[in-house]
Amino acid sequence: MALHTRLTEVLGIEHPIISAPMAFAAGGKLAAAVTAAGGLGLIGGGYGDAEWLKREFAEAGNARVGCGFITWSLEKRPELLDLVLTRLPAAVMLSFGSPFPFAKHIKAAGAKLICQVQNIEHARAAVDVGADVIVAQGAEAGGHGLVRATFTLVPEVADYLAKVAPATLLVAAGGVADGRGLAAALMLGADGALIGSRFWASSEALVHRAFQNAALGADGDATIRTTVVDIVRKIDWPKPFTARVMKTNFVSDWHGHEVELGKPLLLEREMNRYVSAMQNGDPVNTGVWVGEATGLIHDVRPAADLLLSMVGQAEGLLGAKARSFVGVP
Repeated sequence: MALHTRLTEVLGIEHPIISAPMAFAAGGKLAAAVTAAGGLGLIGGGYGDAEWLKREFAEAGNARVGCGFITWSLEKRPELLDLVLTRLPAAVMLSFGSPFPFAKHIKAAGAKLICQVQNIEHARAAVDVGADVIVAQGAEAGGHGLVRATFTLVPEVADYLAKVAPATLLVAAGGVADGRGLAAALMLGADGALIGSRFWASSEALVHRAFQNAALGADGDATIRTTVVDIVRKIDWPKPFTARVMKTNFVSDWHGHEVELGKPLLLEREMNRYVSAMQNGDPVNTGVWVGEATGLIHDVRPAADLLLSMVGQAEGLLGAKARSFVGVP
């Protein structure tokens, strides 16, 4: 199996797949497993925890991996970037904020600069700072994002890059969970795909099995974009970003009642409920961070199996099946 694209050439990988640096879920074992299978694994830097990052890079061992940061949070603890760069990451991904303060430092260290974008304005900013790779993320994705859909955002960014920065690589994200999504991403003009939710439901992900099981029994309709999971955690996410999570009882109870949830005494009570449920594997009373692709996820398997299955299916679709549409035997 082989899908050769500009992404595989530039990153020196076998398959055009990058694992998303999901906060709290994408640790060193998952990143290393994806890299070992021929993709590029990214550790999730999240909101910034030096000891967590040290531990997870140690878990990755000698694997060639990268790291991703929530950019507006990294601005509060910029020393974490230096910590990661001393590990000689293959790439550093910046999301949800201006990449300008960190771009030159990342590139000077020899790491590839990956910028995740949710609209064309973000894509322009990524080009301006010299991003090597732009990840166009649609609102189908789990976790934080905006409102553009993958199916239209990716080709629009592809057209933009073709005009102003043809050497910049493009990766699609949001709703890509199997070979059909990977094949579609390539046909839309992407050089590869960033996979989140499907690897979230892998054996190596730092996710409680109860949350994964909840996702296995759900369809894409069971997710929602909301702010209640940020309010209850007292994380001041910049507008207009929202999070896509499952419609658990907790989320359904408070979506639409955000002002009331934010009242101090009530917030403390609900935060205890949320955190306790998260720690104890109770998906009903907390947030389950998975995207619309949950309806395409039916098992929990090792990341390598997931990656190779995805590539094999995409190869088949782009080969024999694609030729059949235009009458080629």
